[in-house]
Order: sequence, then structure tokens, then C-alpha cells
Amino acid sequence: MIDLDYLAFLENILTDNRKERFLNVLGNRTKHFTIAVEDVFQMHNTSAVMRSCEVFGIQELNVIEQRYGKKIDKEIAMGAQKWVDINQFDSVANCISTLKNKGYQIIATTPHENDCLLEDFDISKPSALFFGTERDGLSEEILEKADGFLKIPMVGFTESLNISVSAAIIIQNLTNRLRNSDINWQLSEQEILEKRLSWARNSIKDIKRIEARYYEENIKQ
Repeated sequence: MIDLDYLAFLENILTDNRKERFLNVLGNRTKHFTIAVEDVFQMHNTSAVMRSCEVFGIQELNVIEQRYGKKIDKEIAMGAQKWVDINQFDSVANCISTLKNKGYQIIATTPHENDCLLEDFDISKPSALFFGTERDGLSEEILEKADGFLKIPMVGFTESLNISVSAAIIIQNLTNRLRNSDINWQLSEQEILEKRLSWARNSIKDIKRIEARYYEENIKQ
């Protein structure tokens, strides 16, 4: 449970504009869709995907790193890592089982002929959208375990897009459709409180000293 007194203490340090901005952004955040990226060698692509998640309101990004063990490029992410939750996995199996247990269907994004086109995708079901590399695509393990497949309609000679571009197109399309639907896509009250606390902590310099002061004052009381 969230310590509401502690939240109030931290938010009292923030400006009114900052607090209002948090509420406005959180009002457009969703976990109805989540994004997963698999073994992306060039981590600036993962960082760019994270940025698209943040801009278009996806709260969670799942990163599978079985091979490369790279770290998020903070310059490319441009601070998005402060506002998006990153779930890291060391295997495809662990990621898929975790997401399925949360109630997500697994959707592989591929350019194959018989895949569902973006505009025809059913947005009513909570979905985890998996992206692979432009060169290799998604692994066979993900393709075999996927509940469905999704592709962006293309009319040129090129058969694939860079992962960061395709993710941005798909995320923007699906989140825009979601916000214009009657689906219950928003964060719960508890999730909003959790994010308010997390974002307040991320916004305050020298947070450890501030926290120590709060707990010291409360112990004295």
C-alpha cells in the first residue's frame, strides 16, 4: 500500500504545475498494451522504442536480453527511462510466461503475408506486442508461442522497417484507437498512486536526504 502521508510530503516539494502535469500524463497512461523487444543488438533502437512508449502513453516496456546484455542509451531515451517501467528478462520463456500470467495475449509483429493488418487489429484484448531486429526479426520461439501476428501495411519495395520506426507507428495507431474507444484502458487508482510516488521521487534532487528527513521526523512523532 502507498504511504499517502509520504506521497503528500514529497508532492509538497513539487510545483503545482509539476503535480498537474503528472496527473494529466497519468490520465493517458495504459497497461492495456505492453511492448516487448527481443535481443536488439543496437541499444539505441531499444531506447528509441522506450521513448515512443513514453510519448504515446505505454507504461511498461519489456526487454529480453539473452545474448548482448546491453544497457539503455540514456541520451537517446532523453529521460524516458524516468517515466516508463522497464521489465528486464534473461529469456524469452520467462518473458512470455510472465506476460501471459498478467493476462496478455502474445502478438508477434512480422511482415508476413497472412498477418493481421494494423488497421484490422482487435484492440479490445490486453496485448503484449513483440518486436525483433530489422535483420533477423523475432526468434522462432516467440513465433511459435505467439497468439497472433501483426504487420504494418506497406506498398513499396522494402519489406521491413527499422524496429524503432515500426514500433512508433504501431504504438501511435493502437493507443490513439484505444483512447477513442469505450474500453477500460486506463491505469487503476492504485497504479496511479504508485506512479505519482515514483515520479515524485525521480523529480526531487537529493531524494535520499529528503527521505531520511521525513522518516526521522516521523520516528520522533
